[in-house]
Amino acid sequence: MSEPGVLLTARAMVLHDLAARGFNDPVMVSCLEDAVAGRQWWLDQWPDGAEHIAGLVAQDVQDRLVDSGIRWPRCTACDDLQDHELRIEPELGPDPHWVCERAGITVAPLGRLT
Repeated sequence: MSEPGVLLTARAMVLHDLAARGFNDPVMVSCLEDAVAGRQWWLDQWPDGAEHIAGLVAQDVQDRLVDSGIRWPRCTACDDLQDHELRIEPELGPDPHWVCERAGITVAPLGRLT
């Protein structure tokens, strides 16, 4: 996939997951846009790392939201009543997916949260 295509695909996947959990307001979309723009440099330096971009963009957005005191995406898949978020696995790899680390379960591939 071409460089712009990789970034656009990553953007679409993360935007879907933001929207799925009600986080697709202008502030959140701006955060996503910043994360995508930031990964452009990374991709320019390491074109062979294109398969890692989607997961990295999701992690970047998640980190920025945590820095703002927002947990996203919150886990709704397990029985643990304590508020916690899902994490991307693998941290650096192809085919990223959301997991609940507390329950040890895979919740959804990136871009397919409900």
